[in-house]
Amino acid sequence: MKLHDLRSSDGARHRRKRVGRGIAAGQGKTAGRGQKGQGARRGSGGNIYREGGNLPFVRKLPFKRGFTNINKVYYVVANVDDLDARFEAGDEVTPETLAGVGFAKSATDGPFAVLGRGEITKALTVKVHKCTPSAKEKIEKAGGSVEILEG
Repeated sequence: MKLHDLRSSDGARHRRKRVGRGIAAGQGKTAGRGQKGQGARRGSGGNIYREGGNLPFVRKLPFKRGFTNINKVYYVVANVDDLDARFEAGDEVTPETLAGVGFAKSATDGPFAVLGRGEITKALTVKVHKCTPSAKEKIEKAGGSVEILEG
């Protein structure tokens, strides 16, 4: 196969419609623009400010900026000092127990994360979806352990 052998698939390319070339061509007289009116005139269409009573597009723009990411994950967060205040030594910290002490309405409210603010003095077994390195270090230094949950 050579370059001159290449062809477009059948139906991939269309000839340009030659409008206004007589009645026999099928697009004569009004050339597909209908009878009189705004759409039949030269230069019609394209005035973006005139939208027939709607708020013009350019005036809508300031309200259209940005977007909402539907894939954003919202974590239910707890800090190390919160865990120290609300749990006893040897307790197991899970999404269910965190919801039970008021961090969320239920254990299914979203993935749970532990952040590293504050200090911890109790050995806790923490099972959450995310944990910052500083929080993990503080929990393990206090004699506890961290397990990362799936999902």
